[in-house]
Amino acid sequence: MLIDGHTELIAHIGFPTHAFKAPLIYNPWFDHAGLNARVVPMGCKPADYPAFLRAVFTLTNLRGALITMPHKVATVGLVDEVRPAARIAGAANAVRREADGCLVADMFDGEGFVRGMRRKGVEPRGAGVLIVGAGGVGCAIAASLAAAGVDTLSLFDLRAQAAEDLAQRLRQHHPRLTVRTGCADPAGHDIVVNATPLGMETGDPLPVDVERIAPDAFVGEVVMRDTMTAFLRAAQERGCRFQVGSDMLFEQIPAYLEFFGWDSPTPELLRRLARLEPAPAALPGPTEAAPAPRSLPLARNLHWRAAASK
Repeated sequence: MLIDGHTELIAHIGFPTHAFKAPLIYNPWFDHAGLNARVVPMGCKPADYPAFLRAVFTLTNLRGALITMPHKVATVGLVDEVRPAARIAGAANAVRREADGCLVADMFDGEGFVRGMRRKGVEPRGAGVLIVGAGGVGCAIAASLAAAGVDTLSLFDLRAQAAEDLAQRLRQHHPRLTVRTGCADPAGHDIVVNATPLGMETGDPLPVDVERIAPDAFVGEVVMRDTMTAFLRAAQERGCRFQVGSDMLFEQIPAYLEFFGWDSPTPELLRRLARLEPAPAALPGPTEAAPAPRSLPLARNLHWRAAASK
């Protein structure tokens, strides 16, 4: 579709921009749906971001903005209204302008995770959940699972204060929720989530002791380097149901589009239309050979790079 005087824009703001994938997912769907709209990467360094965010929203044909690193945390303090998920997460990845000119921010990483679970027939309400990693994505998932009605949330991060700070925000917004910190033992949890960078590099240890995950538990992953990480393969061998990292990405895009006022496609349609190279991989069949994950003591399994989980 040609860009013309009627084209509506979604700014994709971050720095650097060379790894941005959103235009390769959104724009093919805009074409398919017959919408005169485009996601446009916009490289903005941190020092320029506060002024730029306000300035870009003076454009009359701007529908909204996708916010990515390194601006997610700063965005919370730069807008007029912060939705609960973003407030709990302490970061935002979407901004829109209301009719009165106010800027509203929200966070959809966690919403994508929860939508993916529900599409697989897993209802989080009443569940006991362990989230390992209290960085940006872990906070977002915790916020959305709390809103979905889980019974208990166990949080663990090597940066103990990060987990404690997240727990405090969760208790403020969800006073009936039981929140625990300081233990990464997955035993006794219905849902176990790896929200750390472990799995991004070949040979990374597993985030938890998989042998202590119940076979009927649901296991979630946020790492997207490989469709099936060593953690997911180990969970699959235990008999666990699971969710791959890219599911969270494709499930949150419909939530973004709804936030910006459009109808939403199915994640399956988005995957089919996306112009990613290589194309999103299909899940492996149960007979495919899996590399053996490293089996390490629990304490050693948790030595991920602290900076990467922020």
